Amino acid sequence: MFERFTADARDVVKTAFEYVQGDGGGGQCVEPEHLLLALLDRDGSRGASALAALGLPPGERRESVREALREARRRAGLSRAESDALAGLGIDVAEIVARVEEVHGVGAMSGDRKDARWRSGRPSFGRGAKDVLERSLKVALAQRDRHIGDEHLLLSLTLRPGVPAEVLADHGVTYESLVRVLYGGGGEAKAG
Repeated sequence: MFERFTADARDVVKTAFEYVQGDGGGGQCVEPEHLLLALLDRDGSRGASALAALGLPPGERRESVREALREARRRAGLSRAESDALAGLGIDVAEIVARVEEVHGVGAMSGDRKDARWRSGRPSFGRGAKDVLERSLKVALAQRDRHIGDEHLLLSLTLRPGVPAEVLADHGVTYESLVRVLYGGGGEAKAG
């Protein structure tokens, strides 16, 4: 599949791996959050242009997306919808996070701790990132595009339920708004 990726899309994947290996993301696998962080770093690509057109130019607004992702990581990657569902069962996620961090330190549930050790020397794709990559192919095909660009990765992130889609929607970036910016108003094919 990677032979169909544009240089911009390949750079996103490469940067996502750098987030896993560095201080930016934590963990052993590339996850959808890492792909979103890598997309936020882009400049001059179709995906970056679409983000800027929707009010997420480089700078302050992108930092608010990064902060929202950090907060979700602190909650062990739970979205607000998942936290609300647990609250309906009488489980206070904020209280659990506070207690765990009280005993084990800030970031204990996020995988960001400095004493975390790798099980293997190389990170891989997590199930969520694999799903995003597979959906990006479907999105490209639905839009009748021959190659998978960073815009298809971005569109795919908005289709997949979870923290990245939630954070993007909070900032006005949805599948529908991206399609309008990238392809104009008509012919919105949605890839599931």
